[in-house]
Amino acid sequence: MNKYFQLLLCSLQTIVKSSLVSGFLLLNFSALSFAEQSIAAQTQTLAESTTPSVTAVEKNTKQTREFSLPKPMFNEFMNNMILVEAGSFIMGSDSPQARNREQPAHQVTLDAFYMAKYELSQDVFEQIMGWNNSYFACDKCPVNNISWFNMQLFIKRLNKATGKKFSLPTEAQWAFAAKGGNKSKGYKYSGSNNINDVAWFAKNANNKSHPVGLKKPNELGLYDMTGNLWEFCLDDMSRQAYSRTESHNPFLGNRENLKRKAMKVIRGGGYEFSAPESLVFMRDGATNNVRMADIGFRLVMNQG
Repeated sequence: MNKYFQLLLCSLQTIVKSSLVSGFLLLNFSALSFAEQSIAAQTQTLAESTTPSVTAVEKNTKQTREFSLPKPMFNEFMNNMILVEAGSFIMGSDSPQARNREQPAHQVTLDAFYMAKYELSQDVFEQIMGWNNSYFACDKCPVNNISWFNMQLFIKRLNKATGKKFSLPTEAQWAFAAKGGNKSKGYKYSGSNNINDVAWFAKNANNKSHPVGLKKPNELGLYDMTGNLWEFCLDDMSRQAYSRTESHNPFLGNRENLKRKAMKVIRGGGYEFSAPESLVFMRDGATNNVRMADIGFRLVMNQG
């Protein structure tokens, strides 16, 4: 056999052997890679089946969360509850400035209760609820941009956390306290005949709410009962309410079904309203699912 031909044949045999070895290695590498991928996939599947999803963890956390107030915040909160002694007063007005919804003026008698010195502040709301969507955000500004329903959930959690019996005031409780209770001096606004003394309103508020307690209090030591934010009451709003309710601890609504949609009373005026619209007897209404930058609330507590 020709020498050169033998060399060529040997070279071809070497190439074929190399190709076979390479192919075997490639096949084995692919098989190994596939096995590794299968193991990784199985590991991931196992992890997913044994580890709760983020959503599940968040849901479980919300269900088991304990709502509480730190002791210093709780003590301050309780110290700001003012006793409103039992008494009688004239609710509504027959003055020329009173609208049909504020008439007729009529006598009402109330049992004693406690009322918060301030509109509920954002720091307390956020501590209990875990969120705060208020406009004009600051810890001591009144919470707003929440519905009447949100307020009921807050109160439910607050009562559970404190063991107390807080609620929204009835309109009669709010009106009696705003007029100064048994210490009333008959002012046009809550605490003064000069609205600038006691209220953030259209001419001085710069179109926003302000931290609670910066103006003068009324006769009972309650702040911002006129101006700053409108305040939700427990009662349903009716233009004929003053002719329909009882004279002792009056209330218009259904305490057993607070989840039904209804128009609710708001009192006190807000930072965008004029002095004539902020007179102490003025009343208005808002649906219990509405959220507004100029509506907040304050709490009352049973005396017992």
